[in-house]
Amino acid sequence: MNVAFIDTVHPVLNQMLEAKGMACHDLHQHDIQSLKLIIKDFDGIVLRSRIPMNADFLQHATRLKFIARSGSGLENIDLDYCTKNNIVCFNSPEGNRDAVGEHAVGMLLMLFDKLSKADAEVRQGIWLREENRGYEIAGKTVGIIGCGVMGNAFAKRLSGFECTVIGYDKYKRNYTNQYIHEVSLHELQERADIISLHVPLTPETKYMVDAAFIDKTAKPFYLINTSRGPCVNTAHLVEALKTGKIKGACLDVLEYEKPSFEKLDIATLPQPMHYLAASDKVILSPHIAGWTFESYYKLSSYLGEKIIQHFGL
Repeated sequence: MNVAFIDTVHPVLNQMLEAKGMACHDLHQHDIQSLKLIIKDFDGIVLRSRIPMNADFLQHATRLKFIARSGSGLENIDLDYCTKNNIVCFNSPEGNRDAVGEHAVGMLLMLFDKLSKADAEVRQGIWLREENRGYEIAGKTVGIIGCGVMGNAFAKRLSGFECTVIGYDKYKRNYTNQYIHEVSLHELQERADIISLHVPLTPETKYMVDAAFIDKTAKPFYLINTSRGPCVNTAHLVEALKTGKIKGACLDVLEYEKPSFEKLDIATLPQPMHYLAASDKVILSPHIAGWTFESYYKLSSYLGEKIIQHFGL
């Protein structure tokens, strides 16, 4: 089989597939128009997020047998089209679950202990102790929405903090384990001091956290989002930060990211983003929760194993 690598991934995937007789071709510098002209010659596509795998593009891939996405989210792929045309889709959330879990904990610690602010002050010779008094995770109730690979990885890393971890997942049942206790969404909104999102981006989860969601929470809470930016209505988040209904936010992803996740267009950012950027109640990072040196390798190795197993190579 001929496999088109239209994004850069760890070379271990190329090595694994070629060892099984596949021919791997580096096409990451081709734009979408040139790819449309040649994609008919390929049986597989490996990508991250640069090119949308929609019907307009996939109709040119007449030989296509599989799409392998280095990462977890599949919102960039027309899954209905793939199902109808017998195209198998692979992803590798196992590859960056450890990175995401650690990053979420790190952002929460930064927020609770005011580490970003304190670090900047000390570097300027400002020594403020009382003003930088923080909070502990211990004794808090953490509510995880989305109890799959990512949600469980975060819950596992919270297990040493002596906090209570509860979780809600609309599409799973009986998933209580040593790290997380299954509850309804209503109970999570009643009990949680911290709410962390670990859901894919779908029409159902777009703006999952909006004014209506926030109003249903029983007490002010901290929000963590390491899933996808549009799962949170940023304007509503800002209003809740202003009123104190949301006490702070850790955002690795933003509603205003480009679909390829590669940049943020500063010139066109709306007012809510300017508020987030200026707020000491907010910790921001550029969609890097799953972006470690270790996950770079694991994302590709897990993909390789799944492809090889599926095709019996």
